[in-house]
Formats: sequence, structure tokens, C-alpha cells
Amino acid sequence: MNKQYYNEEFQNIIQPILDNEEFKKTKEQIHHGISRFDHLVRVSYYSYLITRVLGLSYKETTRAALLHDFFLEETKDDSALKALQKHPYYALENAKKYYDLTDREEDIIKTHMFPVTFKPPRYLESWIVDIVDDIAGMYEKYKSSCNEAKAAVNFLIIFMINLIQK
Repeated sequence: MNKQYYNEEFQNIIQPILDNEEFKKTKEQIHHGISRFDHLVRVSYYSYLITRVLGLSYKETTRAALLHDFFLEETKDDSALKALQKHPYYALENAKKYYDLTDREEDIIKTHMFPVTFKPPRYLESWIVDIVDDIAGMYEKYKSSCNEAKAAVNFLIIFMINLIQK
């Protein structure tokens, strides 16, 4: 795992999920040009930082963000739009097989594709993961073609923290 994401508390929250053999298979899945595993850790880490700074339910957010795309081959027969709409439910089903989830964690996972999935998030933490996932996805998809992508992502995350705090 990228050492930039090393934070002892963060590691303690995510380690039980990282140790799961089924979850480890996300390392073999390509997502936005990188492994799904790396995408999940990135979204989880930035969601952790934002919700911790804001005094929100950061442990639940961190876990759910790590599980938000926890699916392997479920979408291979779907059209691109159907895959976007259905994968949060596949991820939720998989997460529930291995973990007891809170209502907030379930909401974070199943609404992280709003507005594509039409159902809006119920919790501020769910909105945060939705936005962080969008930003991370854009960064991952376009980082090789845009030298300023990393700076833009950092700016957007800082802007989001400042906006929510007001």
C-alpha cells in the first residue's frame, strides 16, 4: 500500500477489511486505470481525513468508503450505465456477506453513485464519500494526461472541507 496513506488510526480501522481474502481480490481488478484496491484505499483515506476533521462518524465512513466498490465480476454482463447503477448494490451485498454494517455504512455504499442511482444520500458522511469518490475517479482516470490533476484534487478536497465547516 502507498505509504502516503499511512496513519496508525486509519490502518487500525481498515486492517480487518484488508485481511479479508475476498477483498484482496480487488487488487486484481482494474478500475479507472489502477487496481480497484488502490482506488478503494484512496477514497477511504480521504474520506477518513475529511470526516475526522469535521468530527463526523469517521470510523463508519472509513470502513464504508473502503467497501463502496467491493465487487469483482458482477457487472461484466451489464451495459456501462447499468453497471454504474447496479454496482453499489453488488458492493453492498458483498460487504454484508463479510461484515456487520450500520445503517450509515449501508447508506454510504448504496448511495455513492448519486445522482446516477437516483436515491440521494441520507447522511453527510454519505455525501462526502460520494464526492470524494467522484474526485478520486477523475484524478485516477485523467492523471496521466494532466500534470495538474493532483493539485486540482488536493484543492477540491481542501475546498470541500472549508465549505462544509462554514
